[in-house]
Amino acid sequence: MNRLGRRRMSEKVGLVGYGIMGAAMAPKLIGKGYEVLVYDVSADAASRARRDGCTVCETLIEVAQRARVVVISLPKPEHVTSVVREGNDCLLAGASEGSVFVDTSTVDPETSRRNAEAGAAKGVGYLDSPVLGRPSACGNWTLPTGGEAKHIRIAEPVLESFAAKIVHVGASGQGNTLKLLNNLMFGTINSITCEIFALGERLGMEPKLLFDTISNSGAGTVSKLFQELGPKIVAQEFTPNFTIDNMHKDVGLGLKLAEQCGMTLAIGNRVQEQNKLAQEAGLGREDTAALVKIYQDASTRKGSA
Repeated sequence: MNRLGRRRMSEKVGLVGYGIMGAAMAPKLIGKGYEVLVYDVSADAASRARRDGCTVCETLIEVAQRARVVVISLPKPEHVTSVVREGNDCLLAGASEGSVFVDTSTVDPETSRRNAEAGAAKGVGYLDSPVLGRPSACGNWTLPTGGEAKHIRIAEPVLESFAAKIVHVGASGQGNTLKLLNNLMFGTINSITCEIFALGERLGMEPKLLFDTISNSGAGTVSKLFQELGPKIVAQEFTPNFTIDNMHKDVGLGLKLAEQCGMTLAIGNRVQEQNKLAQEAGLGREDTAALVKIYQDASTRKGSA
């Protein structure tokens, strides 16, 4: 085994949150020789982590005490704030000076800035490094990263286990800013894709023919997201890669950023209205492609009026 391999075999990496994204990262980290210390409040998630070869910790303090670099992957800003700096059992309660926390969650920039300030008071680095990429693309992700360059250098060997690019985009919060801009586009592409399939069906166009023709055309409208959503809509199979609940959360955070700088996003607000309708229809935990059901229902209602 080479020197790098021997070094990593003795290194421990913390991973807080073992959902879809955390579970995608863990095998990549293990494959590079790291021992992965997992904390998750869900007993089922902890059991999955153990089966996947991770070491499960009972407390956040234990994770922070045993790992210099801790990766965080959680659903909402309040979850990230809680594990980082709230209560007696938080990461900062166990972290030593020189540690680095890397938050790969999609949260608002202010949450990251406040966590970075709390970390700095203890000599702990904090990076907001949300994921650009789907779970299946783990290993080829891009991580737009906000924070100090010296902390990126410490965390970089860990992050390179599951990301192809780590891009320093500025101070704390700027990684989140870039991710939210991306997800505003995501929401728009998702909505128009679902809408055109519903319209095509209304006009008598067979969905598979519509998808196959466009996706194989070389047209400028063909995106990776269209390529992913189309087969789900054709098959009416909506097992989530990314849920409507998550989309609603991310678009909402993006709209708040726009409001804070005096902009009104006409398209973004319209997209969010549709996301909210989908949640109200009980589709929140389904893939974002399930938004097509809202447009199909609207077409049906209009046609029967």
